[in-house]
Amino acid sequence: MKRRGFLKLVGLLGVSGCLPERISGDSVKRAAGPNIILCMTDDQGWGDVGYNGHATLKTPNLDKMSKSGLRFDRFYAAAPVCSPTRGSAITGRHPYRYGIYGANTGHMRPEEVTLAEVVREQGYRTGHFGKWHLGTMTTTMKDSNRGRAGKSEHYSPPQDNGFDVCFTTESKVPTWDPMKKGSGSSKHYGTHYFNEKGEVVTDNLEGDDSRVIMDRAIPFIQKAAKDEIPFLAIIWFHTPHKPVIAGDEYLAMYEGHPGAHYLGCLTAMDEQMGRLRGELRKLDVADNTMLFFCSDNGPEDSKDTEANGTAGHFRGRKRSLYEGGVRVPGLLEWPAKIKKNRITEIPCGTIDYFPTVIDVLGLDMKGKPEPIDGVSLLPLIEGTMKKRPRPIGFQARNQLALSDNRYKIYSSNSGKSFELYDLIEDPSEANDIAAEKPEILKEMTQTLQEWQQSCKDSDEGKDYK
Repeated sequence: MKRRGFLKLVGLLGVSGCLPERISGDSVKRAAGPNIILCMTDDQGWGDVGYNGHATLKTPNLDKMSKSGLRFDRFYAAAPVCSPTRGSAITGRHPYRYGIYGANTGHMRPEEVTLAEVVREQGYRTGHFGKWHLGTMTTTMKDSNRGRAGKSEHYSPPQDNGFDVCFTTESKVPTWDPMKKGSGSSKHYGTHYFNEKGEVVTDNLEGDDSRVIMDRAIPFIQKAAKDEIPFLAIIWFHTPHKPVIAGDEYLAMYEGHPGAHYLGCLTAMDEQMGRLRGELRKLDVADNTMLFFCSDNGPEDSKDTEANGTAGHFRGRKRSLYEGGVRVPGLLEWPAKIKKNRITEIPCGTIDYFPTVIDVLGLDMKGKPEPIDGVSLLPLIEGTMKKRPRPIGFQARNQLALSDNRYKIYSSNSGKSFELYDLIEDPSEANDIAAEKPEILKEMTQTLQEWQQSCKDSDEGKDYK
C-alpha cells in the first residue's frame, strides 16, 4: 500500500497503529469477509434497463438481479460525468476533495486511500478490469486521451492504487472490436489495454468489448475461488459510451430500430452480467459475494443519435445535476444477507461503497469522519436503516446540488441562486418550491456551503497531515 495513503486511513478510521489482520511480508492472513464485485457501465441512463420499464431494451440478467437482490430506486452517481464518479467508488469521498473535477482532469493522488488498498491489507486479492479514467496508463507511448511519452504528471494506473491484476484502458473504446477505429476498419483506435506490469495486451481483443473484459475478470475470480482467497473485482464496462457499435447478432434483435447499436451493446453487456452471475454460482461463491451494479452517470445528450439512451421521466441527462444526470440504475446481490428481493427509496450512491465495505469487514469508522462523504449501507442491507443519516452533496463545474431523504436544492450558477424540489412528491423536478419553503432552502443552502468548504479544504491537502 502507498505509505501516505495507509497513514491517512489510520487517521480517518481511528485505528491505532495498523489495520486488523494486516499482511506482513509474504504471509497472508485470509479475511473472513465476503468477496466484492463492483460493476459499472458508462453513460447508461436510469431508464436503460428492462426492470425500469424500457419498452424495447432486453436486459434479462439485470432484471433477474433486480428480482433477487436489493434494488436501489434512488441510487446516485457522485457526478454527472465518469471520472469523478469512478474516484468516489473507490474512496468514499467526493472527487472535489482530491482534484478530479471532471473527465480527463486530475488523477488518483498517492495520498488517497482506495478500497483496493484497504482490502488487500486484509488478505484480499484485487483486480481491475475495463475503463479506469483516473489517471494515465503509460509514460512511454501515445495512448488514449492523455497518455504521452515522457509525460508523468497524471500517471496513476490501477496497479499503483492497490490492484494486483489489471486489464485496463485509460478511457473509452468502441463497444465492438475495441481496438479498431470503426466497424471494419484496420486502423487502431488509439487506446490500449494494459496489464498490471504496464504492458500492452494484444490478444483476444475482437468482438463485444464487454465480453473481452469479462474474459479477463472471470479467470481472476476462478483462481481466487480455487485458492480460497477473498477477492475484490472491479469491472468497469465501456458500454454504452460512444463509439457505440453492436455486433450483427445483437443488431438483429433490434432490426429497424434507430437505436439498434445502442440497445444491442447494452444487451451484449447484460449477457456478460448473466455469465458472471452464473460463474459465481458454479464456483459456489455467489452466496458470500457482494455483487454491485450501477452506471457512472446519466445518458448522453438526447440530440445525440448515436447514444440515444433514456433517463426515464427524470429531468436532465449526462453533465447535469438534475436527477437524470446522476440518478442511475443501482443493484446489489448478496444472497447470504439479502434473502429475497427488496426495493429501497432511501438515497444511496457510489460514495457509499467504501464505508460499506469497511463496515462489513469490521474496521473502525466511529463518528463517520467528515472527509468520508459516504455512509455504510450495512444497516440498510440488514433492514434497520429507515433514512439516510446525512445528505449527499454534488458539485460539477458551475452546478451545485444537495439531496436529503426528501428535498433537493439545485443551482446552475455556482450558488448565486437555488431551486428547491420535493423528490418524493415531484421526482421529475417540475415544480420549484423555493419560494414556498424558504426555511428548508436556507437550511440546506447553509449545509451545502459548509460541505463545499470542507471539500475545498481537502483539495488543498489539509486531509494529508
